[in-house]
Amino acid sequence: MGAEEFLNIEEEHKREFSELLQYCLASGRIDQNLYQEYDVKRGLRDSSGKGVLTGLTEISDVVGYTYEDGRKIPADGQLYFQGYNVADMVASLEKRKKGFEEVIYTLLFGRIPNARQSAMFNDLLSDMMNLNNRFIRDVVMKASNENIMNAMQRCVLTLYTYDDNPDNISVENALRQSMQLIAKMPLIAVYSYHSYRHFRQDENLLIKNPKKEYSFSENILYMLREDGQFTELEAKVLDIALVLHAEHGGGNNSTFTNHVVTSSGTDTYSAVAASIGSLKGPKHGGANLKVQDMFENIMENCPDWENESSLRDYLNDILDKKVFDHAGLIYGMGHAVYTLSDPREVILKRYAKFLAEEKGKTREFALYEKVEAIAGELIMHKRKLFKPVCANVDFYSGFVYTMLGIPRELFTPIFAISRMAGWSAHRLEELVNAGKIIRPAYRYVGHHRPYLEVEDREEQNPFTEEYQRKYKIKSIKNA
Repeated sequence: MGAEEFLNIEEEHKREFSELLQYCLASGRIDQNLYQEYDVKRGLRDSSGKGVLTGLTEISDVVGYTYEDGRKIPADGQLYFQGYNVADMVASLEKRKKGFEEVIYTLLFGRIPNARQSAMFNDLLSDMMNLNNRFIRDVVMKASNENIMNAMQRCVLTLYTYDDNPDNISVENALRQSMQLIAKMPLIAVYSYHSYRHFRQDENLLIKNPKKEYSFSENILYMLREDGQFTELEAKVLDIALVLHAEHGGGNNSTFTNHVVTSSGTDTYSAVAASIGSLKGPKHGGANLKVQDMFENIMENCPDWENESSLRDYLNDILDKKVFDHAGLIYGMGHAVYTLSDPREVILKRYAKFLAEEKGKTREFALYEKVEAIAGELIMHKRKLFKPVCANVDFYSGFVYTMLGIPRELFTPIFAISRMAGWSAHRLEELVNAGKIIRPAYRYVGHHRPYLEVEDREEQNPFTEEYQRKYKIKSIKNA
């Protein structure tokens, strides 16, 4: 049996597997009306779409409304890291390198660092930004594949075996592990990408050691590019992108995953790998890829995408499921909390404009601006919404990464590199507060049945139309 066949169903067993599939589809189907009957907060959201309160945090705050006389009023979005407004932080970091490093410190330790603390912390991170040759050869380069998030998850889990004290969940040990993972994540991502290119696409293998004097953003660009060259603006834009993605409240899927897994008492590597697995999902970390696909489709298929009327018609066709992926969605528009604006998008848009001017991409940037201006209004009208619809951070991030020459395979890994800071802060917060294991409830809505002996059990044919109708199986897959 070849390696490519190892996890496939052999031809002689396909009918048996198809039968099991039908049973699975029937067994797993729950009457959707029961969610409303039992007031189940599906997706941990209430009927208005607001997240159900499951914990407390001081790490970050996401604000999309103000309150007047008890009424929620849509407002320009605000994001706070440890109480500091991110917009103020970015404004201060504009003239300085290593902005992301300052944000990491702030998230982990609750205060913005002074000059001595910054220098000390940056030196520690620089010393930790390494992978030994044996790990690169035996782990990073083995079983390479196109999905770099999978490679990162595998590498993080394997680092457990390189740790002399992996299961100690004291705050001291977890902090040491967290800082090391934060520092090593850029290397794991970039080396995994180069390994994939070498072993799967027959390209030259490019492995560079990071430079201690470089920032995270500079080292990512240096290690990724063959010539190692980058402009000051390129490094600054990537630095700001890392800052904006570093943390976003405890309720996002991957951070909540980290809280849940950490609450069980497991090790740091398992908790981080679980978060990577969550972020890997296209509903969470892969949204900017869909935005990029959508804009490529617009430029290829909209008759005159620089004409506002023509563009409006095409966006209407997207919403009507006539074109693009037929999902009826304008990707990068809308957010669960933000209403009038997403502060991350506002900031990243400004830097995207600077970069577009440097890269000669002003026509493309103008298209993004036009879609942003038109789409919110169209979505509200089509969906009969009262809550304003704004562009979110994913709207411009893929465009920024593309202009930086970052390959699509690294879009979500860049997100993971950044969000390691937030995941680590939340894991440490969970450990410091020594909370209970997080154990939500599921209501049983099945039926109790008598257990029958083998000879008394009836035979059912899962391939009949009667069986398919009974269990509301949409597609008959008769092998």
